[in-house]
Amino acid sequence: MIPLSSLNISFASIMPEMLLTGLALLVLVLDLFIREEKSVLGYVSVIGLIALIPVSARTIEAKASFGGMVMADEFAAYFNVIFIIAAIFTILISMDYLKKMNVRRGEYYHIILFSTVGMMVMASANDLVTLYVGLELMAMSFYILVAYRIASARSVEGGLKYFVLGALSSGILLYGISFTYGASGSTNLSEIARQLGGFQNPFLILGIVLITVGFGFKVAAFPFHVWTPDVYEGAPTPVTALLSIGSKAASFAAFMRVFMVAFPAFHAQWGEILWMLSAATMIFGSVVAIAQKNIVRMLAYSSIAHAGIIMMGLLVYNDLGAGGVLYYLLVYAFMNMGAFAIVALFRNDRIGESISDYSGLASRRPVLSFLMALFLLSLAGIPPTGGFAAKFFVFSAAIDARYYWLAAIGVVTTAISLFFYAKVIFYMYMREPDGEAVMPESGVLYNVVLLVTAFGTVFLGIYPTPFIDMAIKAVKPLLM
Repeated sequence: MIPLSSLNISFASIMPEMLLTGLALLVLVLDLFIREEKSVLGYVSVIGLIALIPVSARTIEAKASFGGMVMADEFAAYFNVIFIIAAIFTILISMDYLKKMNVRRGEYYHIILFSTVGMMVMASANDLVTLYVGLELMAMSFYILVAYRIASARSVEGGLKYFVLGALSSGILLYGISFTYGASGSTNLSEIARQLGGFQNPFLILGIVLITVGFGFKVAAFPFHVWTPDVYEGAPTPVTALLSIGSKAASFAAFMRVFMVAFPAFHAQWGEILWMLSAATMIFGSVVAIAQKNIVRMLAYSSIAHAGIIMMGLLVYNDLGAGGVLYYLLVYAFMNMGAFAIVALFRNDRIGESISDYSGLASRRPVLSFLMALFLLSLAGIPPTGGFAAKFFVFSAAIDARYYWLAAIGVVTTAISLFFYAKVIFYMYMREPDGEAVMPESGVLYNVVLLVTAFGTVFLGIYPTPFIDMAIKAVKPLLM
């Protein structure tokens, strides 16, 4: 019998997850008593999440706990902050959005909180079983959120597609975990690395390939992206924002911990796979986005292209490359959330989906047009925004590691992406306004989100040093 003392049972190491679960249950109970004004649940959720940031941002336990299944280190703390920021922004823009769409059900808020718990579990998982539990908690929450507008055929269709393809990807991931367990005799990441060493086992290589495919679905890498445009278009716009930021960040967090901790000896093998996936994802996402007339689908393909760039940083496998991934995801949370917040404000059942609906927006809402242009230019990587700094760090790391061709593909696809981002700006500033399109007034909550995301997008671009230093410090233990 294993003594309990050797398991290092430390509830402090899972304190952020416990507190957030408690907050979700509190909102669930309050939903039973609040009949009319469901936005109260949103305020409770936001206040609770803000109070949780100091706890989540602190490295509570740098040593594996619960028998090595959980690692509450700086890496997990960094991602916890990204998840909470994304959840706060999502809830703030959802309160007005749900009223506009005449949706008055309160379970929306605690499902978002449960999805955030799943993201946190994924970031701190030091065992493949723990990782899978967190992934399924996050995925099940998103299946419901995507199909939340039950009166909308597109929302239900998107939820069904996401469920079917998500179940397929989970099954593939489980097969990969099974092969890895068969080759190593363990699901603990550190133990897998210790047992395998550099032993070349064909079943292990198959396991690594299947795990890569499973994560490829979650981060929307080509050719596993097929669910992305329809799900993004069908889901409520705030959910799309959280899906593009939180789900992607959680999946990359798990991706990094698994491959850098469990499979460092097999970098040559999985590096070749990531090289091809990164290049294909950047090219496909950037090229296909050009032809899109629907702004949500354009942002969906943009998200695919960004996944390819982030994958490049994971492939590089050094301090700057891995740290660049964390910094990129932090910047992406601000600039992508800002863009989706404006789309959520403009979008309803009649207008706001076509890029042409933004014609002449600058003459009607100049501040809103300026902010949209700022977010799009940051997504394109134009200085002095955070998007430029994020791409600079990733491309620099790729060049230092002598991935010249991949870095060149990244630069070319970035130039291509400027075309479809600039198309939206062209419509806003150079086209005459459409008399039928009326931009609704943004409320206080929307304005708060837009101002904070705009400030974060610019500040991270002009003063990136402390944030990239924190990111590099967070990934150092994974590279040892």
